Amino acid sequence: MNILLELFVVTFRVLWAFVLAAAKWLVRPKEKSVAGQVCLITGAGSGLGRLFALEFARRRALLVLWDINTQSNEETAGMVRHIYREMAEAAAAATPRAAGDGEKDVLPHCNLQVYTYTCDVGKRENVYSTAERVRKEVGEVSVLVNNAGVVSGHHLLECPDELIERTMMVNCHAHFWTTKAFLPKMLEMNHGHIVTVASSLGLFSTAGVEDYCASKFGAVGFHESLSHELKAAEKDGIKTTLVCPYLVDTGMFRGCRIRKEIEPFLPPLKPEYCVKQAMRAILTDQPMICTPRLMYMVTFMKSILPFEAVVCMYRFLGADKCMYPFIAQRKQATNNNEAKNGI
Repeated sequence: MNILLELFVVTFRVLWAFVLAAAKWLVRPKEKSVAGQVCLITGAGSGLGRLFALEFARRRALLVLWDINTQSNEETAGMVRHIYREMAEAAAAATPRAAGDGEKDVLPHCNLQVYTYTCDVGKRENVYSTAERVRKEVGEVSVLVNNAGVVSGHHLLECPDELIERTMMVNCHAHFWTTKAFLPKMLEMNHGHIVTVASSLGLFSTAGVEDYCASKFGAVGFHESLSHELKAAEKDGIKTTLVCPYLVDTGMFRGCRIRKEIEPFLPPLKPEYCVKQAMRAILTDQPMICTPRLMYMVTFMKSILPFEAVVCMYRFLGADKCMYPFIAQRKQATNNNEAKNGI
């Protein structure tokens, strides 16, 4: 094909992509069904992972929950089972009425189950062995939600090397291990969905959390490269969604504060809101979701502004040292624990 003609075609497709994106903002796309599909969530024992599990349960997915904390993971499973029971009771109550009215559109209740596994996703061998158990005991995974995450809460020069390595392993390397474990079957079937729960700190950074930012930047880079690889392989049946929320009020960054005059306009996100927005993106096959939408603008400005201009904006917003109160609280808590234990 003549290169000028090809350039014209590419330009048209780029403009058409803008049109389609604008249309999705105006007309909400229909959400796909995940009923009966196996959905695996890492870090399901608390925070966003637990909320993702509850949302997928309400949509009749078969849940596989991974967490390093067995007790909290079982608590999440109990909540999921409660949702399953409520749906079963509602379906049982609706079926006789539907039969009496001559209706045929009532879906029967699926035999939904939830499976829990204690897994340290920061350890490659643990991931692969647990994945093999899942395949044998549950089946092939259709939806993979890489959600597990940790934060050290130390300035770089005060952070032990072991904690830096742990942050990188859990927040970034684990995505490689879980994806390598479950992607082959997705490729074979040309069906699946891989969700990367990253952070706005994987798109732009701030002071004091070098290890966390590096791990989230790594997760974003991994996700984007994987998405391109799937497109290059023409595996359009496998979808990917990158989730990059602003600070979420889960307690993970308790104490983090921006400028007090700005904070009312940009407060920490409610976890429930964050997950609902992410679920909407996942179920409509949206490639990326930043919450709130202001994060798109911040990322764009960071890309085009000179570094000194970005520094000025950070200082105005109080974002340059927003993590310092959080780090101070973590350090104080560590000192208190050491004193309590007589160290």
